[in-house]
Amino acid sequence: MAYWLMKSEPESYTWADLVAEGTTEWTGVRNPAAALHLKAMAVGDRAFFYHSGKEKAVVGVMEVVRSARQDGDQPRWVSVAVAPVAAMPTPVTLAAIKAEPRLAGLEMLRQSRLSVSPVDAEAWGVVLALGGLTA
Repeated sequence: MAYWLMKSEPESYTWADLVAEGTTEWTGVRNPAAALHLKAMAVGDRAFFYHSGKEKAVVGVMEVVRSARQDGDQPRWVSVAVAPVAAMPTPVTLAAIKAEPRLAGLEMLRQSRLSVSPVDAEAWGVVLALGGLTA
């Protein structure tokens, strides 16, 4: 299983929207690096749902329920389907992530504009613990 972080602007799509729908197609990713991450996802992988914009916090955990397929008319753009797993009892803010030395290597911190990024297993566990969940 691989781990990921996927960002969404709360003005466009929220954790609550995902919970209400039960599953969604993660579309509209147009950054080539982020699209490569989507292509690498497999069914069963887990991803943090991160509210970007003003909120800037990990608010939930999702599962990839369908691997990449073409998104739009360009073969290089893909989407995956995700479903909610659990809400974070305590949202993990960007400030909390930056303050935790064990998370210094997170790709989201090095490439802050990237909407989809990998998370290693150790960092996954740290963020879960900060949010009040266990692996």
